Amino acid sequence: MTDKNKIIIIGSDHGGFEMKEFIKENLINNGYKIKDIGTHSTESVDYPDFIHPVAKAINDNKNELGIIFCGSGNGAQMTANKYNNVRAALCWTEEQAKLCRMHNNANIISIPGRFIDLELGLKMVKIFLTTDFEGGRHIQRVNKISQIS
Repeated sequence: MTDKNKIIIIGSDHGGFEMKEFIKENLINNGYKIKDIGTHSTESVDYPDFIHPVAKAINDNKNELGIIFCGSGNGAQMTANKYNNVRAALCWTEEQAKLCRMHNNANIISIPGRFIDLELGLKMVKIFLTTDFEGGRHIQRVNKISQIS
């Protein structure tokens, strides 16, 4: 379970802006501390400009967990996963949000802002933030994810 005293870093492009704002407001109202990298409007932007700072912060161990958003969730996830210590999971269901933490020790959840409703996005984020990594047989697998060349 995420310690509410730790900062959750979030970022989105214009396609994920509405979802980001909805989830951010709900998390703040539930006592979470949020650092919002942006974007701060629905004006068209390039998602890597906002996802790279989130992923870098997670990669450098400055934050425990992150939340990223774009229209499909794909571009955001692909960008974040360029960092060796990042395990960003694109989630469309509550079960995926739970399993990506339990089995993959995901440290960033990527949400498709244009393809799921706000309430489902919020449910997935809450599950992501409150589910712990199981460890055990999954440790060996997770340790094989990052490849340093």
